[in-house]
Amino acid sequence: MKKIALLLLLTASFCRTGTAQEILSLADAIALALEQNYQISIAEKNADIAARNNDWAIAGKLPSLDALLGINNGFTNVNNPASFLPELTSVSTAAIPSVEASMILFDGHRVQLTKQQLETLERIGEGNVNLAVEGVMQSVINAYYAVLIQQEQLRVLEEVLALSRDRIQYQETRREFGQGGSFDLLQSKDAYLNDSTAYLIQLNNLETARRNLNQTMGISDPDRSFLLTDNLNFSPADYELSGLEERMLANNLTLRNLTVNRELSVINTRLQESTRSATISARAGLAYNWSLSSGSGTLRTGESLSLNALTANTLNGFVNFGASINLFDGGVRKKRIENAQVEELIAADNFEEAKLAFHIRLRNTFAAYKNQKELLALSGRLLENASNNLRIAEERLKGGLINSFDYRSIQLGYLSATQSR
Repeated sequence: MKKIALLLLLTASFCRTGTAQEILSLADAIALALEQNYQISIAEKNADIAARNNDWAIAGKLPSLDALLGINNGFTNVNNPASFLPELTSVSTAAIPSVEASMILFDGHRVQLTKQQLETLERIGEGNVNLAVEGVMQSVINAYYAVLIQQEQLRVLEEVLALSRDRIQYQETRREFGQGGSFDLLQSKDAYLNDSTAYLIQLNNLETARRNLNQTMGISDPDRSFLLTDNLNFSPADYELSGLEERMLANNLTLRNLTVNRELSVINTRLQESTRSATISARAGLAYNWSLSSGSGTLRTGESLSLNALTANTLNGFVNFGASINLFDGGVRKKRIENAQVEELIAADNFEEAKLAFHIRLRNTFAAYKNQKELLALSGRLLENASNNLRIAEERLKGGLINSFDYRSIQLGYLSATQSR
């Protein structure tokens, strides 16, 4: 039996101090997770893209300016007796640099609507980042307190195990003095072995919870050990359901994102409707034409004509306006507008469905919270009663007033009450 106790002690010691433990508060755990979480990193990058896209230039408000250069090469061979120049052979090269500017003057407010769309997409990107952060924080909180719960359950099993060990020593002492038999000692050892089994299982549960916490924080080493500094002390607060509902509607990030999505669908509908409007645009530019020609020919009089590196220069400028409107496209615009209107209704339905679901979840959580408060108070009284009962049972067992079965039953009742709380 001493070997079993030593084995359990060494196992617990290895699990707790096999590696150096770092101090870790809940705030530290959340900070670590936020620094290393991939989903937050992806959401932040997408939000950064949406922020850069939120620009008047991308929306199409600013004019575009293009620089062009054309190099035109030509060869001419004329043989026309009826022409003033019946024969002509020439080679020409022309360089035409130009600058053109174009701008949309009116397009049914599509530019303004596109800018609103880009602003809304940026807000959605920011909301997705907040949702990712919220999800990571929730996961870390759950994982952190899961470790604390497993630690507390292990502490209770350690206490019960110590009681079982003391009981064995007591029965061995009784047998030495002829006051107890082997049956009571065997029962004590059986209880100790059962408690030892539960203890080892709980050790594994604790290590699993620790590894889950490391994974949630993004720690690459699953066996990295932390000493958690927060505790399970709980003082239940009083809440009003109406106040919680107001806070939920004001602060729920999912509902915020769905609200923004609903706004985006309205903008998309107006964008599709704007395609019915005419588009008015302006174009302006300058073009410079420089050409070089060389060749030879024959005039109608029979005289020879020589063209030796003749150059020509031309400068052209223009300012043009244009307007266009689609008169018929087979009903494509109409279908796109109708689809956008349906998507707007879908976005509204998604918001209302989510709001209803959150209201129900809040009410269920609130009811469970009140029930847990009452259960906590009852379990506290139950634990106090079980603790007193165990203390009295131990005295009565030593006095021979109860047998080992009765004592074991009371001991298990104490364990159940402690774990329940």
